[in-house]
Amino acid sequence: MKKFDAEYQLLEGMRQDAYFPDFLVGKIEGLLKTVIDFLEMGERDLVAVQAKLDEMTAAINTMQEEFEENDSELETAARESIAETVEYVLRWFQIELDVEDALREREW
Repeated sequence: MKKFDAEYQLLEGMRQDAYFPDFLVGKIEGLLKTVIDFLEMGERDLVAVQAKLDEMTAAINTMQEEFEENDSELETAARESIAETVEYVLRWFQIELDVEDALREREW
């Protein structure tokens, strides 16, 4: 089973931008790690992978109010950072899934 790239910084764009509270970026990172753990176990079925990504995206959707309460929001820079990270993860594990499809459930 393939392990994820330990050198890759998840959500680097959000981490480098003080507009995004670290603890909220950490929550999104935890959701991404759940997907990574799933893929590290060898799962490659596109339906199962998409379901896991939908679950992650739905959980991120629920965080919008929490971002607003902390004078932030899931806006363009956040969308780009999350999409870049998801795209990297998919490429790393050689999952043939477009990032727009992968994040199809997003409301941000």
